[in-house]
Amino acid sequence: MVDKLYWLALNMVPGVGPITYRNLVARFHAPERVFAASIQELAAVGGIGEKTICAIKEFPAEKMAAEELKKAEDLGGSILTFRDQGYPKNLLEIYDPPPLLYVRGELGDVDPLMVAIVGSRRGSSYGRAMTRRISKELASAGVTVVSGMARGIDTFAHLGALEAGGKTIAVFGCGIDVIYPPENKKLFFDIIGHGAVISEFPLSTPPEGKNFPKRNRIISGVSLGVVIVEATADSGSLITASHALEQGREVFAVPGNVGMATSKGTNRLIKQGAKLVEEAQDILTEIIPQYGGVVKKDDLPALSDAEGGILQLLSHTPLHIDEISRMSQMEIQRVSTILLSLELKGVISQLGGKMFVRN
Repeated sequence: MVDKLYWLALNMVPGVGPITYRNLVARFHAPERVFAASIQELAAVGGIGEKTICAIKEFPAEKMAAEELKKAEDLGGSILTFRDQGYPKNLLEIYDPPPLLYVRGELGDVDPLMVAIVGSRRGSSYGRAMTRRISKELASAGVTVVSGMARGIDTFAHLGALEAGGKTIAVFGCGIDVIYPPENKKLFFDIIGHGAVISEFPLSTPPEGKNFPKRNRIISGVSLGVVIVEATADSGSLITASHALEQGREVFAVPGNVGMATSKGTNRLIKQGAKLVEEAQDILTEIIPQYGGVVKKDDLPALSDAEGGILQLLSHTPLHIDEISRMSQMEIQRVSTILLSLELKGVISQLGGKMFVRN
């Protein structure tokens, strides 16, 4: 517990960002030793200035951290450091992972399959509908949908996942005790009940503009891919796309009406090589190989009765989804959802043109 307090305290020191934090821990091996270090020892660490050194030496570490931890626990929250077992593995791969995460809710498995969906705060009816549908399809296939709980597209990304009975994660640019925007209060608690709200910022941090570009690197960092739905030419969602590219993540974009301002960003991304998305399958086809690969026939994952029935219809000979629907006597939409789930589990593959084969 004492060790956790010092991890927390160092994150609260003004001027200590993720890179400085990592450099300090690398030099002194533990946050507690950072606070015990002399001014001369701190000055020997690259990239740390006099102002930050003074902030470290003057910071009442144990008192401030103990108060912060109690507040988090009173909220029903927890705090994960990047050395804790439950810290998202994908996030550890980026250049500047947050030293710790405040969490309300449950992140779930250590390495769940996550896809981010972000976009304009002024999403059109088309953009909201596409977001909701794609998010529902992804969640139905077992994907955890990540977004920022902002107005517009982000809100509908979370709603779609929840409506499908899936999991969703909201990454905040403020403290996890600050509900922003305030009209999303119900959504906030729904997300906590079916996923998690996470943030690198200390409690009570207000939703200031400077925080959101930092937040965006976490949205892309925990995910295998980022889907952009409606973005103006200077949209903050494009910052998330930029982070995704730098982090080696897949970037997807939903095409929009050529005459709309909110289509300029997404259409430009497609011109630059982002993968065009019309449905969730376009996303899963790209990211499933990164996540799990092919499952051996004698090592099948747990399947529902419906999944097992569909799998029995498939072989190494490609079969069209219409034929699968006819043979199973199920509606196309239901068959599509089951096929997405089977592909996610690595037991089938789509060859294009809605043709499927068993692996």
